Amino acid sequence: MDELTSTFVNESRDQLIAMEDGLLRLEQNPDDADNLGAIFRAAHTIKGGSGVVECHFIEAFTHKVENVLDKLRNGEIPVSGELSTVMLECCDHLGALLDVLAAGSPHPDPEVQARGDALLATLTEQFLGGSARDDALPVEHSSELEASGGGVVNTDAWHISVRFGPGVLRKGMDPLSFLNFLASLGEITAINTLADAMPAAAEMDPESCYLGFEIHFQTRASKAQIEQVFEFVRDECTLYILPPHSKINEYITLINESPEGPMRLGEILVRSGALTQAELEEGLAVQSRSAGVEVEGASPAQTPIGEILVEQKVVHKELVEAAASRQSVLSDKKALDARMIRVQADKLDQLIDLVGEMVIAGAGANLLAQRSGQSDLMESTSVLLRLVEDIRDSALQLRMVQIGETFNRFNRVVRDSSREMGKAIDLVITGAETELDKSVVEKLGDPLMHLVRNAIDHGIESAEVRAARGKPENGTLQLNAYHDSGSIVIEVIDDGGGLPRDKIRQKAIDKGLIDAAATLSDHEIINLIFEAGFSTADQVTNISGRGVGMDVVKRNIQSLRGSVEVLTAEGEGSTFTIRLPLTLAIIDGFLTGVGKASYVVPLDSVVECIELANVPEQRNYLNLRGEVLPFVRLRELFGIGGEIPSRQNVVIVQYAGEKAGLVVDALLGEFQTVIKPLGVLFKHLRGIGGSTILGTGEVALILDVPALVERAISIEGERLAPGAAATNARTGGAHESVSIH
Repeated sequence: MDELTSTFVNESRDQLIAMEDGLLRLEQNPDDADNLGAIFRAAHTIKGGSGVVECHFIEAFTHKVENVLDKLRNGEIPVSGELSTVMLECCDHLGALLDVLAAGSPHPDPEVQARGDALLATLTEQFLGGSARDDALPVEHSSELEASGGGVVNTDAWHISVRFGPGVLRKGMDPLSFLNFLASLGEITAINTLADAMPAAAEMDPESCYLGFEIHFQTRASKAQIEQVFEFVRDECTLYILPPHSKINEYITLINESPEGPMRLGEILVRSGALTQAELEEGLAVQSRSAGVEVEGASPAQTPIGEILVEQKVVHKELVEAAASRQSVLSDKKALDARMIRVQADKLDQLIDLVGEMVIAGAGANLLAQRSGQSDLMESTSVLLRLVEDIRDSALQLRMVQIGETFNRFNRVVRDSSREMGKAIDLVITGAETELDKSVVEKLGDPLMHLVRNAIDHGIESAEVRAARGKPENGTLQLNAYHDSGSIVIEVIDDGGGLPRDKIRQKAIDKGLIDAAATLSDHEIINLIFEAGFSTADQVTNISGRGVGMDVVKRNIQSLRGSVEVLTAEGEGSTFTIRLPLTLAIIDGFLTGVGKASYVVPLDSVVECIELANVPEQRNYLNLRGEVLPFVRLRELFGIGGEIPSRQNVVIVQYAGEKAGLVVDALLGEFQTVIKPLGVLFKHLRGIGGSTILGTGEVALILDVPALVERAISIEGERLAPGAAATNARTGGAHESVSIH
């Protein structure tokens, strides 16, 4: 796939997301003209781009979609649920067509084509009155129309005014190529090149464009087809297209808004034949009389069109000021967009890998400097380490994205799934601006999808049941995200019926997951939903009920070094809380030693360090300022031999509001940690989240704090309730000892 096509596919996918979001908002607010205009522009941009890359199967399909949106925009057809459903299905089909183009296929396969034909038939029959408009035919079919004698093709002259922005050349666009493309649609009978914006030679930027053109154009094409010529520079140029037989005041408006000055452009229009001298003078005179004011030292044509409309009481002054303010905001947005560039994800991944290697090399250089005892060398390596840390933070920031884009995709899921289930569900999104690593976001989609679908199917009741329980008929599903202690927390909250503990327990007994005589806490019962093949659904639906969802959620979250917890109240709803690290690449760590081995604790989870004193070996808790603190002896957990030192330390860590201690032999200080994943052979190890390379070249293991905190709390729970150990064994919750050599 060539670069132009690749760019078109990527940008079109962004346009599809915007189009889908707009359609979902349109159902909630049908009178939002700005939103409807944005939907139309998204479809039009895709159609225009498909014409440039000569992908006619996308162009033809989008063309019909654009016709429906045009009727919707003009108020010829109303907004309805049926229309939104069909248009969303068209978005899905456009995504499939983009996949066909990206795969390099010349045309869709029969199944995709049949789906597209069915959608086109629906659009035509339900919303276009059985036939498409003649003037909406693509350019390539205009000769066929003329040959068949159908329709009336307009051959009168158009006037096109275009001013290219300064950034056009920097983006690889050649103004001459657009004029050549325009000439393929008709005949340019007159053209005036304007370079009034060009500065003095000493101030000129050779990479900036200062050109504009006034064009008199004979064509059979429609206005939309002419606009399509300039589609790829639409945000980088000022474009006016006046159709044949335009009124004099439309030309006067063009004159007023031109940057060259009214008389300069007026002369050009007369010279090109767009206007006669008499028409120009009469138009300026009419405008002057309409304005009712004389501006000293200025020609009548210089009176702003906004003042004229206000004086004529066509619009209120507040509307003119609001329009000017909105135009200023749009200009600022264009300036911001011009500063943004697209970078392939592979290049960012490579950069992060190189930064990781630089962190390891920097640590090695710093260690050698300290051993040498040379103060100048130690100072230089200290400066180097600070720079490496800044580079690391900047590189990681490049991969940080807002989670809002992921959350917004569920608007469509909630809409379609709730309609299929016959429920009314509102989606509430908070914390959309929360940022996390793109690599984490990419792997978060499936777990969230399962949780959202389960909340819709199992969690939120039908309208009848909710009414009987005294609840609002519309259910509420919330997606929330926020940062907490170096982690990101994502919550999926519903106000449904909650998880039925008795039903879960009975299902687990029926499936042989627990013994009928087992005594389980509420927490242990709820966690049974994460067992493979477990489901409380009485019947299988298209959404859920097969028992292949929640175990996938837990497994995927754990693969991201995260955890998932459930809090539920029967009759009130459930909250699923996912905790994830902000990044999977490089972290700040706290280096500890146990025997000859080194272990890294993520620094964000470290609360404090204390000395372990006067605690018997058989005891796994201590008194921390009046608080019981359970701890884990890493030497015992990992089966590390050797003599136990007389002095040991406790690293107090915190996760999800719970504290625990990790008993180690030595505290070695802070350490920039490049996370290296463990191989498949070690994926079942508990308490280890990865590995890293020290400055000495030795390997240190990164501790899995969530798992260790859970283990410490479980051991303390077993001490307080001796009978719980047997229960844990039956539920698969026993904590085995792990030996690492």
